[in-house]
Amino acid sequence: MYLSPLSLIIIVLGIIYVFKAIKIVRQHERGLIETLGRYTRTVEPGLVVIFPPLQKIRIVDMREQVIDVPPQDVITKDNVVVTVDAVIYFQVIDPVKVVYEVSNFSLAALKLAQTNLRNVIGDLELDQTLTSREKINLQLRQVLDEATDKWGVKITRVEIQKIEPPKDITDAMSKQMKAEREKRAMILEAEGIRQAAILKAEGEKQAAILTAEGKAEAIKKVADAEKYQIEIVYDAIHKGRPTNDLIAIKYLETLQKIADGKATKIFLPIEATGVLGSIAGIKELFVETKEEEKK
Repeated sequence: MYLSPLSLIIIVLGIIYVFKAIKIVRQHERGLIETLGRYTRTVEPGLVVIFPPLQKIRIVDMREQVIDVPPQDVITKDNVVVTVDAVIYFQVIDPVKVVYEVSNFSLAALKLAQTNLRNVIGDLELDQTLTSREKINLQLRQVLDEATDKWGVKITRVEIQKIEPPKDITDAMSKQMKAEREKRAMILEAEGIRQAAILKAEGEKQAAILTAEGKAEAIKKVADAEKYQIEIVYDAIHKGRPTNDLIAIKYLETLQKIADGKATKIFLPIEATGVLGSIAGIKELFVETKEEEKK
């Protein structure tokens, strides 16, 4: 079948037109259809047919994306210059707004982040800046999210990557931290010595208390034993019904043992007079016995 050159040209142009008219929107994308330069509709993922050159499709990526904020010098509230850099994570919520409300969202968000980063850190002192990264991240995210809401974008999170003070400030902070660590070490050592002394004193106190209680218990047991012995002896004496003469003899034996000591004076109890009377009776008994023997 013979085709004229004009027919071939028409076929080729038709094929090219079909390829330009058929578009594929991927899963993570949305397509904005413009007819004669005016937005007409948004298409979902899949096969889309347009009519060029009357219609045009603009693809918008709906995935979460990141903007790297380059390092910049920021002045803190106490006039210290620090170098700060951050990253911003965002996601397109409304593809129509992000295309038609702002010409270059990435550049606009970058400049907005740099400006607000200066404002946020400018309200903090150096120490607060170094220890409040979470607070800075949250505050910066809230500010950016409010500013980009009209652009159809959601700021998911902001992360401060680095906050770097000048070298002289860093050296001074290092010396300060070293001094603080040494101070805490000395305090802990002193506290340890104090606790050890307290525990030692408590231990000695408890030992003394236990020793005293042991001695008291021993004395009590000895006294109980002596009491028991005395009671036994007392009962034995009374059961044996001793006479005054026997008691007097035992009393003299006891006086002999007392006199064996080194004392120069001996104190006799008042009850001893009765015993001495018994001794006198014994004497008279011996005298009478001798007289009878003479007779």
